[in-house]
Amino acid sequence: MPILEVIALDARDAEAAQAGGAHRLELVADMASDGLTPSIATFREVRGAVDLPIRVMLRDAAGFAPGNLKELRRQARDLREAGATEFVLGFLDAGNEIDEGVTLNLAAELEGAAWTFHRALDNSNDVFRSWAVVQGLGCDTVLAAGSAKGVEDGLGNLKKLVAQAPPALLVGGGLQQRHVAELLAAGVTGFHVGSAVRPGGWGGPVDSASVREWVDRLV
Repeated sequence: MPILEVIALDARDAEAAQAGGAHRLELVADMASDGLTPSIATFREVRGAVDLPIRVMLRDAAGFAPGNLKELRRQARDLREAGATEFVLGFLDAGNEIDEGVTLNLAAELEGAAWTFHRALDNSNDVFRSWAVVQGLGCDTVLAAGSAKGVEDGLGNLKKLVAQAPPALLVGGGLQQRHVAELLAAGVTGFHVGSAVRPGGWGGPVDSASVREWVDRLV
């Protein structure tokens, strides 16, 4: 069964996503930095507003290196204590290879929690070599566009990556509705959207009718 994951910034977004039929949320802050760790207060508000699964971003700086790994580990512990059970993370080293050490260091705080390795894969030197590395990190999902340029450029890679699951492939990053049928036919079952369900852009909220349009395409 295909799923739609929607990026939420707050409880209002979460409620609209749920009303539109979304299956899961990715909770972040500061999309100007492409999504950072949200506050505990925001997580609690969202968890209280909806009953959807919530994957919480663990990222404290733009780019794909941690700003302060010790602080990220503390944030992970605090979020778990607040009730978070699913997360999103993933890092590259200075040579643009998957940073196994940093990723595993943070993932050590997440024992028993499901987590997604996010789009660091797309920005690595080789998405296929990186996929093989990520397979050994313990995540159940990889969020990817197949290319740093986005889904349009990465379609060919995505069709190859989905055949190499597990982990499950979650497609996002410039995803458009016209891509859905082709990706479904290739075996993709996870779709991830953010600005595509915000008619007013990131300055406006998630629109439930836009979410419903996407969900209907997955049937």
